[in-house]
Amino acid sequence: MLQFLRLFPVCLVVGAGCSWAASLSEMPSGAYSLDKNHAYVTFTYSHLGFSTPHVGFRSLDASLEYNAEDPAASFVSVTVDAASIDSRVDEFNEHLRGEQFFNVAEYPEISFTSTGIEMLDDGKAKITGNLTLMGVTAPVTLDAELTGAGKHPMRDISVIGVNAQTTLIRSQWNLGIYAPVVGDEVSLFISAEFHRPG
Repeated sequence: MLQFLRLFPVCLVVGAGCSWAASLSEMPSGAYSLDKNHAYVTFTYSHLGFSTPHVGFRSLDASLEYNAEDPAASFVSVTVDAASIDSRVDEFNEHLRGEQFFNVAEYPEISFTSTGIEMLDDGKAKITGNLTLMGVTAPVTLDAELTGAGKHPMRDISVIGVNAQTTLIRSQWNLGIYAPVVGDEVSLFISAEFHRPG
């Protein structure tokens, strides 16, 4: 998801006086850990053509290995606890965890690993990688955007922020129940901050 990290001068600007903001080119190489308090994976779909539910996961982890000398060699891996799915409706959450849907007893983990990058303008990129879900591994492409890079204003850490999104066909991962009445096309959204001490 973050192999698009390149030596281009993207600055995080959130208002006047934010001298802590820095260019990505100033970020140190090394391992960055996910800030789990600021990491979100959500998806939406059409429910019978009447509504667009927003469903997320409450538990996920990721690691970023950033290479400042050769950013294209950077690597990220993501794991999601499938049982942490959260529709904000308890009864529906149990259905989603069951055999007809995510079958979390047999497939407890969802994972993504980055494999490639196509750089675009304005800090944007297309990130390719492999998504493993319900025992199926298939390639996906994320439309990604660097949202910020710099020193944290209140802590002695370096921060890299990213947003990404893509469209999936859920039946490709054995999740096609009730399609097409319930939409087979799913919009996936990711927002995350990665931290490194110092």
